[in-house]
Amino acid sequence: MRHVHIHVTGIVQGVGMRPFVYREAMAHGICGWVLNAGDGVHIEAHACAEAVDGFVAALSEHAPAAARVERVDIADLEPGGWSTADEQGFHIVASQDQTAHTTLVSPDIATCDDCLRELFDPADRRYHYPFINCTNCGPRFTIIRSLPYDRAATSMDRFPMCPECAAEYANPLDRRFHAQPDACFDCGPHITWREAVNGDACGNSSATPAVGTTREASDAIIERCVELLASGGVVAIKGLGGFHLACDAANEQAVAELRHRKRRSNKPLAVMVRSLADAGRLCHIDDAERELLAGSIRPIVLLRRRTVGEGNSDSPDALVLAPPVAHDLPELGVMLPYTPLQHLLLAAAASHGMHALVMTSGNLSEEPIETDDDLAWERLVAAGIADALLGNDRAILSRYDDSVVRVVDGAVMPVRRARGYAPQPLPLPALDRAPSCVLACGPQQKATIALTREGTNGEATCFVSQHIGDVENGGTFDAWNAARTRLEDLFDLAPAALACDVHPSYLSGQWAREQARKCNLPLVEVQHHHTHIASVMAEAIAAGQLTTDARVLGIAFDGTGAGTDGTIWGGEFLVASLGGFERAAHLRTWALPGGAASVRDARRNAFALLSELGLLEHPGAARLLDGLDEQTRSVTATMIERGINSPRTSSMGRLFDAAAAILGICDKATYEGEPAIELEAAAWRALDNEIAHFPDDNAGYFASGPSWLDGPYVLDQKALFEALLGGIEAGAPANRLALDFHVAVARSSARIASDICVHEGIDTVALSGGVFMNRLLLQLLARELKSAGLTVLVPHTVPVNDGCIAYGQAAVASARLAQIASQ
Repeated sequence: MRHVHIHVTGIVQGVGMRPFVYREAMAHGICGWVLNAGDGVHIEAHACAEAVDGFVAALSEHAPAAARVERVDIADLEPGGWSTADEQGFHIVASQDQTAHTTLVSPDIATCDDCLRELFDPADRRYHYPFINCTNCGPRFTIIRSLPYDRAATSMDRFPMCPECAAEYANPLDRRFHAQPDACFDCGPHITWREAVNGDACGNSSATPAVGTTREASDAIIERCVELLASGGVVAIKGLGGFHLACDAANEQAVAELRHRKRRSNKPLAVMVRSLADAGRLCHIDDAERELLAGSIRPIVLLRRRTVGEGNSDSPDALVLAPPVAHDLPELGVMLPYTPLQHLLLAAAASHGMHALVMTSGNLSEEPIETDDDLAWERLVAAGIADALLGNDRAILSRYDDSVVRVVDGAVMPVRRARGYAPQPLPLPALDRAPSCVLACGPQQKATIALTREGTNGEATCFVSQHIGDVENGGTFDAWNAARTRLEDLFDLAPAALACDVHPSYLSGQWAREQARKCNLPLVEVQHHHTHIASVMAEAIAAGQLTTDARVLGIAFDGTGAGTDGTIWGGEFLVASLGGFERAAHLRTWALPGGAASVRDARRNAFALLSELGLLEHPGAARLLDGLDEQTRSVTATMIERGINSPRTSSMGRLFDAAAAILGICDKATYEGEPAIELEAAAWRALDNEIAHFPDDNAGYFASGPSWLDGPYVLDQKALFEALLGGIEAGAPANRLALDFHVAVARSSARIASDICVHEGIDTVALSGGVFMNRLLLQLLARELKSAGLTVLVPHTVPVNDGCIAYGQAAVASARLAQIASQ
């Protein structure tokens, strides 16, 4: 006989690990027990050596689909170190909280096929139950209060199980054995319905909601919700991590009204459809995208839309969306249902002829998503944004937006990392003498936070929070603080060092400086664009693609970031290591009169750029000048000349904005990056509507300044904009000129990058920054760099936009502090 203690770590709680262990123990003839603890799953096993070996192998090889087994540690028990009772059968014992909280918790999991079949089976006792789940699916992280993961430590603790559910929960051979959210109509959460009377919810915030305590009452609520949607209404619907605002995606008036109420005039909206077939009626879908849409995470996937003639409008099977959903952008955000309620809603909607619902975050623009029913009623319904609220009585303990991903050249790239992905830890480079825990406070926009942890095996990991939003107001900063304390408390992490952006005005940075002073902790301030590149490097080092002392050329094309010279950077070529960088090249700077005002009004930005390039008198600039009244031109020129509130920038994002304004494609930004996004859309139209050929050569578009040995390259935009204005003067189509602009930037950037790499002896280029959300530019530049024989790295575990900043800060801070400690 062999007697062993087994410790399993990884994502092993909330994924059906204990029932799986029980079944494998039965199959291998193992006696003993299994329990959940704060540091993972513990097993005591007693059997012959061969049986124990087979059992241990099965723990990794056959683990539940939602689990992620990282380590299986085995230790032989000392003689007498077990009770003879433990050699009688195998059983599950109560969870313990006597160990460090080092285990991982599964993110929420989309409804599985087995539960879906039961949901629509009239003979099943959970027929149409909006909260059906099992050990293979359902809420996890959004309902957990503390570790170890047991029902008493979740927001399900207020729902005592009925005898039938309790029997399933206690049966190790049942699919719902120890499924913590297990429930039914008799004992579990129920949906609720509150509707504004005659369009007026004022004074009605205390009204008693209708409650779906029975199937009939629940079905009636869903039917009323769908009726309201079909009539053009807007409904706030509670999901796993917060509320959505929903309307009929085919109803132009409803979509326009939602935009008006939410104060989101142009930013594209995501839609939810019932099936892959419906998604295919809207967009082109490849195998990788199909797997994302129908998998266990179910993020919003950015798909290439079908054009007229491809099934979007003239086919009998067409699924038509109202134009205001995404206007004429080439991509559409699409997701499939991931909760039982959403499946029920989409099925009922189809019976009313609705095959796509807008599902956008339940909040005013730039504010945190709502999670509490009463607050959602006040802020969404009583405030006039929604006409009704479809809530429930199960509390959301962690605020989570939907994740957004896209597939580029066959590889998945996150755009917003939230539900389903966060806070699964990401690997970090293992560095000797790095701090035990770094708290990286992240950026101002698309904020996340990150906390590092050194594993018992010496490996380093990084918990990156869900997407929080733009930390520019009190409400979002409160959400930032809540996410921080949640990760610290849940995983028992105590920061030993802090990291933040060098920008002096970021709220997260101000908090970090004050906290470092108050707690006497080391603080590492990291330049924004170095952080972008470091995030790509950290991912590549952890994956074995780079060594910890590697140097790369980082191309950071971004909208905004405080530079080390007092200007706003964003068109940067950095020779970078994990701990430091040198600026090798950058765009020639120009003034941004009014700062943020020129970001919002791309015409002012374009006027300033052309003024400094000496191109305002070019005939191709006439349309731009005609769009600005004489006073605006005069005031703007004076601000530039005298340097009044006109910070200088090298931002590639602002360069693209200027091109969009000059071409008349988009003059003003109603959401972040809108002019540049519209410029890319125009370029894609040129590719779609003609047999486009890229020019053989765009030499001279960017001309280098002084020899780079005397200082960094300064990339002069004059030739590029002379060509753009010349095309306008010649009457070339704006779409074609937008495409040529993309090609010119990609080729010129690749040429400069090649020169720097040759001089520095570097063969790897890392791409990051919000401008690389531009799929066309990313693909063009990567192609040019690879053609030059360079290896190209882009991020795949964190977004290319500012969603990567906290992860990059954690990596840079760990590297710098490890270097200091080793000196």
